[in-house]
Amino acid sequence: MSMPLESVPIAMGAVPASLSQLLAEWRRTAEVHADPDPHRILATPSSDDFGPVDLPDSE
Repeated sequence: MSMPLESVPIAMGAVPASLSQLLAEWRRTAEVHADPDPHRILATPSSDDFGPVDLPDSE
């Protein structure tokens, strides 16, 4: 069972937003590396412009 990072206290109080953002981005990167399909797609060189990217859903 995972616990939201914001609910885990650290020595100086609440988790700083920048650390929370860093860990969220790291988690997404780890998910891509763990799943062969998106990893293969993202690791393949491309010269195309795929257009605008939608903003991610907030957590």
